[in-house]
Amino acid sequence: MSRRTAFDPIPSWISRPDVSVVGEPDGTGVGAGALGMPLAEGGERAEAGGLSVRALGAAGLTGKARQALTVPREDGPPLVVYGIGPASAVDCNVLRHAGASFAAAAAGHARLALVAPEVPLGMEEVVQALVEGVLLARYSFDPLRREPGSTPLQALVIVVPPEAREGAERGAVKGAELARATLLARDLATSPPSLFNAEAMAITARLLGAQCGLGVEVFGPQELRALGCGGLLGVNAGSTDEPRMIKLTYVPDRAAGSAPRLALVGKGIMYDSGGISLKPSDSVHATMKNDMSGAGAILGAMSVLRALDCPTAVTGYLMCTDNMPSGSATKLGDVLTMRSGMTVEVLNTDAEGRLVMADALALAAEETPDAIVDIATLTGACLRALGPEMAGVFGNTQPLVDQVLHAAREVDEPAWQLPQSSRYRPDLDSDVADIANMGGANAAAIHASLFLEEFVAGLPWAHIDIAGPAQSDTASSWRNKGCTGFGARLLTRLALDFEPPAKDATSTSDHGVSEVTSS
Repeated sequence: MSRRTAFDPIPSWISRPDVSVVGEPDGTGVGAGALGMPLAEGGERAEAGGLSVRALGAAGLTGKARQALTVPREDGPPLVVYGIGPASAVDCNVLRHAGASFAAAAAGHARLALVAPEVPLGMEEVVQALVEGVLLARYSFDPLRREPGSTPLQALVIVVPPEAREGAERGAVKGAELARATLLARDLATSPPSLFNAEAMAITARLLGAQCGLGVEVFGPQELRALGCGGLLGVNAGSTDEPRMIKLTYVPDRAAGSAPRLALVGKGIMYDSGGISLKPSDSVHATMKNDMSGAGAILGAMSVLRALDCPTAVTGYLMCTDNMPSGSATKLGDVLTMRSGMTVEVLNTDAEGRLVMADALALAAEETPDAIVDIATLTGACLRALGPEMAGVFGNTQPLVDQVLHAAREVDEPAWQLPQSSRYRPDLDSDVADIANMGGANAAAIHASLFLEEFVAGLPWAHIDIAGPAQSDTASSWRNKGCTGFGARLLTRLALDFEPPAKDATSTSDHGVSEVTSS
């Protein structure tokens, strides 16, 4: 790959901070540049340091969630008092934000210590959430800068009561691994497409696979032609860079033969110009390096499954190419033959994500997993419907959709179920092929999901459209500005908790929107 430089696309994986737990009364003996301690709203004092509510209140700190105040000291590191709200109402989402508030207040320090609050949650959950909040909030993409954009975090120590250390250590591992999944996904999506194309994605996958116990198979143009992957090849037709399909395999160490089996499919459009259906040259076009965020989320999630001892066998398909206009590009009206044998009339080359994913969905279905879940920055329509902070979830099996939504709630990556309404399926009919890749101006997110469903062979399947939350215009708490890595922790949690849907599981048509047929 002649254009690649020494650019490292995965600095957050390789240069990760050390996270540890100590069992001490107050953390004052921990060597750190800043020491964080909690304050509950209505509490009498901070749990470490003995600072009074009156003194803190006079400085504007009442203990409300997301508050933080730095108190300098002559005889030790500065104290950062962080609010957690009412102790009785604290949950993991509150604690993630608390960790992020502390991290922001201590942004100039490379080594941090944080006293965990005593709240009505298990210490494992408390520490996991705090670690996630701190690590995610301190993210910075620096490999292309001459100097780091912020102070790199080198070490994080969580201070807990000695008797709670065992559970806290489990939480620290989980929090660090879940954060690393998202940090990796952010790195991948933020990487410039001229330096990080489909081939570079495959190189990265091989590197990570060797480090974290994944099987990695890479399929280039010749192998893709042999497999009949007309969707991926058709989208790649206008590009000077070759496509890659990357198949990742994770097999659990225990009970591998009887483990539930989950397949993940990710859209990996390394840069989306729209092809012949060229996008306007505006701010949206400038963000289209993030169009591989689905594939990045899967690689991020699968890279931590071994460390978290995931009990589910997971196979991931990353469908990677850019989508460019040229004399050889797929044209409007062309017909592609997909892996499944279905023919597709291309009515818009900017509806390319569903084309590359269709091949992978068909391949995944051939292995008959217990369920298939795909994730993609698929439609602007979903962004317009749900806004920039929420993913849309579709599917053909309600218990599987429910598992996706539960995982989203647990990691605070918001998602909302949208209807998989078959009444709109005729909009995808083609006059010359089995199906068209567009269905009209309205219900475009549903059309895209209905298109994908055609390739899953009736297996339990869910589709996550992350066109909105994959990119953020502003930073807020642990959510960064730019490519967010949304979906990596959601998929990790889904894999950790996955239960195969029953064979007689209810269809999603039984939920949300009634399907009415005229007589």
